[in-house]
Amino acid sequence: MKPNYRRCVSCRQVKLKQDFWRVVRIFPSGNVELDQGMGRSAYICPQESCLQAAQKKNRLGRSLHSTVPDTLYQILWERIDPSDRQQLS
Repeated sequence: MKPNYRRCVSCRQVKLKQDFWRVVRIFPSGNVELDQGMGRSAYICPQESCLQAAQKKNRLGRSLHSTVPDTLYQILWERIDPSDRQQLS
């Protein structure tokens, strides 16, 4: 079977589907959730730089054609491994 590739909405890098976080606008309610559900999806790399750019430029919201709640961004920030975080000077 052919592997499934997806593109990050932030850095535009193409990788295997399982290497991304999936954000979904659930059909028909329009709620935005993580990882599960059927509806319009956007994928983002699990990296601080991608999440920061996506939040600053509203890339998830534009891709999903919906408003992404701040609580969802907070959950994504909590998922980033502290050892992977860059030290901000």
